[in-house]
Amino acid sequence: MSLRILITNDDGVDAPGIAIMADIARALSDDVWIVAPDGNQSGAGHRLSFGHELTIEARGPRRFAVLGGSPADCVVAGMTHLLGDRPADVVLSGVNAGQNLGDIVNCSGTAAGAREGAMQGAIGIAMSQGVDYEVSREVDWANAKAHGLATARAVIAAAQGRGHYYNVNFPFCDPATTRGIAVVPLQRFSRSPFRYYPSDNAGKFFVAIPETPLPLDAGSDFETMRRDGYVTVTPLMLQQTDISLAERLNGTLSL
Repeated sequence: MSLRILITNDDGVDAPGIAIMADIARALSDDVWIVAPDGNQSGAGHRLSFGHELTIEARGPRRFAVLGGSPADCVVAGMTHLLGDRPADVVLSGVNAGQNLGDIVNCSGTAAGAREGAMQGAIGIAMSQGVDYEVSREVDWANAKAHGLATARAVIAAAQGRGHYYNVNFPFCDPATTRGIAVVPLQRFSRSPFRYYPSDNAGKFFVAIPETPLPLDAGSDFETMRRDGYVTVTPLMLQQTDISLAERLNGTLSL
């Protein structure tokens, strides 16, 4: 039986990255579904639209937009409704326009799509195409196109159980010079990268990442993708409890 694959993203159902992800998925399976937001949901994180009615709009065979929905909403709708009594085996989220590295995964709608997929029982894989923001904000999709299929195959083959999801980032170097796949930890920044950023409009502001907090760890996803030219794969746990700390604290706290 062919893998059943559900695709989502946070850039919107018509974004160029989701078309690349569809090509990757269709090279893996003939049973591919797309359920994605109707517009940009970047930074939505794992928001779920509790208490708000949502609408599913058919955009073609096995292709749906969730109007106003987040990536997590889309995965829930796909896994528990649209795909019927056979949920997806794999949830692919992306390909995102721009890297999702380090602590940024905590706000990433792309990562949340894969996380919700894993929580629903699938292999969850988030994929993002890195951008060299020091040069330009333009996205060159060449690496995701060249190496996305091989990376997805490798992660699916290696995935064990459903206690993890996987965060993949493609470097912005020439695909011919990409050095391979590196399995690395995410970069914990010295502080949150998010800052108040004033707008040109009086009384208004943005939440932005004006600069990358330093120092950066040489073996982290951030430097391994940006400086070393590897496709990075970071396995992330659904169980967020620090078990060793919980065991150490057990019995030491009291009212």
